[in-house]
Amino acid sequence: MSRLILALLAPLAIVTLSACAQAPPEQQIVNDAADALGGRARVQAIKTIVIDGAGLDGNLGQDMTPDATGQAFILTDYKRAIDVAGGRMRIEQTRTPNFTYFQGQQPQKQVLGIDGSVGYNIAPNGTATRVANAAANDRRADLYHHPLTIVRAALDAATILSNPRTHDKERIVDAALANGLKFTLAIDIATKLPTRVVSMADNINLGDVAIETSFADYQDVNGLKLPAHLTTKTDKWTTVDIKVSKQTVDGDAGDLAAPAAAMSAPPITGPPPAVVTAQEVAKGVWFLAGQSHHSVLVEFADHLTLIETPQNDTRALAVIAKARELRPDKPLTTVVNTHHHFDHSGGIRAAVSEGLTVITQKANAAFYQDAISRSHSIVPDALAKNPKPLKIETVDDEMALKDAAMTVNLYRIAGSAHADTLLMAYFPKERLLVEADVFSPGSAVNPYAANLLENIKKHDLKIDRIVPIHGAVAPYAEFLKAVPAGKP
Repeated sequence: MSRLILALLAPLAIVTLSACAQAPPEQQIVNDAADALGGRARVQAIKTIVIDGAGLDGNLGQDMTPDATGQAFILTDYKRAIDVAGGRMRIEQTRTPNFTYFQGQQPQKQVLGIDGSVGYNIAPNGTATRVANAAANDRRADLYHHPLTIVRAALDAATILSNPRTHDKERIVDAALANGLKFTLAIDIATKLPTRVVSMADNINLGDVAIETSFADYQDVNGLKLPAHLTTKTDKWTTVDIKVSKQTVDGDAGDLAAPAAAMSAPPITGPPPAVVTAQEVAKGVWFLAGQSHHSVLVEFADHLTLIETPQNDTRALAVIAKARELRPDKPLTTVVNTHHHFDHSGGIRAAVSEGLTVITQKANAAFYQDAISRSHSIVPDALAKNPKPLKIETVDDEMALKDAAMTVNLYRIAGSAHADTLLMAYFPKERLLVEADVFSPGSAVNPYAANLLENIKKHDLKIDRIVPIHGAVAPYAEFLKAVPAGKP
């Protein structure tokens, strides 16, 4: 070949080799992130990460109204240790509520962990218990809600990268890991540092939700760039906000293995089977108990009404079935929801799937309309399998449910520090009061009892017995004894 031809082909060869060396766009996003953090080799060699700091733990689903965000647990002594290669993580923290709380205001020490597929909690007394598989899966995903862990996983040859795109000031790519977990990684266009990571999860009340952790305030740590501020949101609600005081890479992370008691415990694939007992507390009124959250069945002249379908599909559907079993000759048409807190509204979608009309305090209406419309494709629930429209009636301050056979007066519990959306149900003839959370017979602490008494006096209610959503039916005198101890 002549020297002239070689000279002409040489530039073309260089261009061709450069084109071959250029990574696909989806891989380039990850490569850029790795380089920005400290280099591909450095990121892939990481063994452990230990993060110390403090911050906030949001009170998701348990605040004063569905949209409120003022309540939180103050986190201190926060330590998150990750065994990157071993797929283990343990979080130790002390949290103190900034709001009136059932257990009082004393700090609560928590230890939460994940070891492979086994999630566990360790109580202050050292007792270890295994958590449900759903919670363990969420913790497995949380392992990758850090720039080093998600970028390291995205660099793995077995990870499938796809859908590279640009939005505002971010480059974004989807990553499907070999272990089945899926994430979306975003990096800053200018700095190439990771800005956030997103994974999807199932929430009983909210359905398919995005769990997003954003990263800010990067600092130099042992030749790496690491964020000193991590904020996690579930859907639109901030659930964790950590400001880092110290970060250690490849230091001593301690023993992150699941305790033997948790590792040997059988997997928990779902909520426990529902146990529903029926106690007739007055003519046409049944207390449906059996576990932690109770319901009340009310018989009217031509129909039945439930007060509360709590927790989840399992509990709610079992309570509905028991109601129909007790009075099969009358249709069950309505459920009264005491308040929006997730443990008390977790069965609302199941009630709608059974055709029940929901009666709730008016501040809950928009939230329930949204909840009924949400997708539940990750874990299809009763309503996803049997779609029905929401039928809803709202209560402002009071409402009477009345016919020739039964009268039930619904009152909003005004001024409660527990929730703004609380309803109590009063049976004037039977002199019964049904309430949730504001008085739990047998509880050592009843911080909301004094306010409940104020509302009872406001409406001049004559009561013989309290029928609680938590605890056993109790004489009114027992409630009165709890009031002094319940004052904040």
